[in-house]
Amino acid sequence: MTKYFIYIMLFVSIFSCSKKIEIDESKVFKLNRYDNISSLDPINARTQANTWACNLMYNSLVKIDNQLEIQPDIAKSWTISEDGKIYSFTLRNDVFFHKHEAFGKDSTRNVTASDFEYSFNRLKDPKAGGSGGWILNNIDSYKAINDTLFEIKLKEAYPAFLGLISMKYASVVPKELFKNGNDDFIKHPIGTGPFQFKIWEDNVKMVFRKNPKYFEFDEKGQRLPYLEAVNLSFLPEKNSEFLELIKGNLDMMADLDPSYKDEILNPIGDLNPKYSNILTIQKVPYLSTVYLCFYLDAPNAIDLKLRQALNYGVDKNKIIKYMMKGQAFEADGGFIPKGLPGYSAESGYKYSPEKARELINSYKKSNGKIAPIELTTVQEYVDVCEYIAAEMAKLGLPIKVNVVPGPTMRDGKATGKFTLFRANWGADYPDAENFLSLYYSKNFAPEGPNYSHYKNPAFDKMYEQAFLINNPDDRAKMYQKMDALMMQNAPIIPLFYDQTTLFLNKKVKNFSMGPIKLLDLTRVYKDQSVK
Repeated sequence: MTKYFIYIMLFVSIFSCSKKIEIDESKVFKLNRYDNISSLDPINARTQANTWACNLMYNSLVKIDNQLEIQPDIAKSWTISEDGKIYSFTLRNDVFFHKHEAFGKDSTRNVTASDFEYSFNRLKDPKAGGSGGWILNNIDSYKAINDTLFEIKLKEAYPAFLGLISMKYASVVPKELFKNGNDDFIKHPIGTGPFQFKIWEDNVKMVFRKNPKYFEFDEKGQRLPYLEAVNLSFLPEKNSEFLELIKGNLDMMADLDPSYKDEILNPIGDLNPKYSNILTIQKVPYLSTVYLCFYLDAPNAIDLKLRQALNYGVDKNKIIKYMMKGQAFEADGGFIPKGLPGYSAESGYKYSPEKARELINSYKKSNGKIAPIELTTVQEYVDVCEYIAAEMAKLGLPIKVNVVPGPTMRDGKATGKFTLFRANWGADYPDAENFLSLYYSKNFAPEGPNYSHYKNPAFDKMYEQAFLINNPDDRAKMYQKMDALMMQNAPIIPLFYDQTTLFLNKKVKNFSMGPIKLLDLTRVYKDQSVK
């Protein structure tokens, strides 16, 4: 079999000269980010672009898999005290930082608990300029007990805590690279992950090479990763990215753009057959819910019967099929999206125009004529909102669509200026509490995320009880009950759960992406037998 090679000139600072690296192209994963990466420092892993790069380079105490289960990472095991406040992590002793002259010429060292103590100190230090310090807000103290034992004490029990510290913000970094401030680390960031930094030409490319001392092995005992390198380009136009993908110059493209949606997908949202010989498609849930929200404290707040009628009267399948081209999941449950423990298809309303009409007529009998309800949205969702208005008009419920700019929408929903408005909520961390916090009465906007001003003592009680449940299965059942209770009161209309659509070169194997949309290439390889 013919071998192809790419040649990359790498400028390695520790040698102060050029070094020619020969890499087998069949072991290089090529992808593009149309939005640039602004930082490779994990304390700035705020954007998806930054997070993708950081996930190649760094490890934390724990990580989260594609089923949103917490898994060991550098911590091989942990215990949680009975009151849920003390977490004791036992670390692996075979995790090494990427080689750097700070550890001695062409050398490295293993990670210890004191490295996590340093990394947490740095994360919460405002002078470091990071954006992830908020994940430590509920921590009372933390310390390295010895080299392999790291202890964290919380102010209050918080079952979602492990999910928080699985975020890239909490990655471990070596203190040696910060002796002279941040400059050394910015020039050559060092982590422990499957890939190590090699090149960064701003707005042009970024190159990572395989970490030869990475601590994970596959089931056959082969050291991971399988790939030799990852090559990131920064083409700013999504259409250009698409063209490079179909030419075979990229191995993956995430998400769709209207400029080529009709070209790459058929009318029902499947891959256009003309590309089936070069591409595969993956559709996975993304932890985000798009919904309509009622402001319950409005002077003209909408009656429960009409709120329930709207939930029954909207055919969400048609929205997905005709307006989203199949690139989302019907919100057949409540607010908790598909893919997150706590989701249940039984929490919501099933499409029933008959029930909707019955509720509307019942309201009219008691209250007379219905004044038009104003539905506020941004331009992006005008077609969806106008469809909803047209469908509800057929059932006797008049709706007027009001289009506003994005800043006006953000301000209005926070300050209660809209009676009914389009909104969406994406997970900050992979626990349903993040979604249910929007209906806790102590979180009223503008100080908190409860935009509907929903208030229910029974819901509040369960919300507070859930913090004391450490068993994930039991907590998920409690979340289902809370979601169902909230939906009975109908402060919202869930429309759809977002979806990530991935297009992959057919040679790419073992690639998967979970609902929090992390890029993990640890077990990915390219099958050269595929033509």
